[in-house]
Amino acid sequence: MAKKVLITGASSGIGRDMAKLFDSCGCELILVARREDRLRALADCLNGTPRIIPMDIGTAQGAQVLYELTKNENIDILINNAGFGVCGDFTQTSTTREVEMIRLNVEAMHVLFKQFLKDFKERNSGYILNVASAAAFAPGPYMAAYYASKAYVLRLTQAVAFELKESGSDVSVSALCPGPVDTEFNKVAGVNFSVSPMTSKFVARYAVQQMFQRKTVIIPGTSMKLAAFASKFLPSSFACKVTAEVQKHKQK
Repeated sequence: MAKKVLITGASSGIGRDMAKLFDSCGCELILVARREDRLRALADCLNGTPRIIPMDIGTAQGAQVLYELTKNENIDILINNAGFGVCGDFTQTSTTREVEMIRLNVEAMHVLFKQFLKDFKERNSGYILNVASAAAFAPGPYMAAYYASKAYVLRLTQAVAFELKESGSDVSVSALCPGPVDTEFNKVAGVNFSVSPMTSKFVARYAVQQMFQRKTVIIPGTSMKLAAFASKFLPSSFACKVTAEVQKHKQK
């Protein structure tokens, strides 16, 4: 039976490629993003007929509205993908923009995760993929708030996965932690990647495959896996120095 999938941040990058991937498998899609023109263009190139919801979910209230709009759709998979980054010295970056980022990356993600998880747990089925980042594994000078927001996504997902396992639930929750990906993220955040990024198509395909294998933490790419492993043994002070140098080279 075809599954029904809700994807936030579906108008570009990983979200867009996941939409194409699920569509090719015959899934029913609900696609959410701010840009209606991008959503309609995506819908036009899919085989199925997705429901598109053009809306800004960048607050807890906005996320709750989305949940109310879709809670009776019998959704099987939630791809909690919407998010963005802010780059620069913490004392010089826009407070307003950072708060907007925190509301989307943390608050909205949290609300959708919690509300749909309660429904999934009640029926004892479903998958949730929260999109974090390799940034979640270390402090991030010059992208301090973004790194912190993605650490929240990762640690929340890991903790909830443990709770589900202890309760014997068949619901699966995963955190996707990619390194640099060739998407619009760098333009929005104001950075240039210092290493060759992965394609969003590769990351989307790998993430979905690992999600269905019930992997809690999903890290695409061998180099990112090694970096995540090494981060467990490095002092925070050293990790800060390494990350700071990387971020300085990424800034435009």
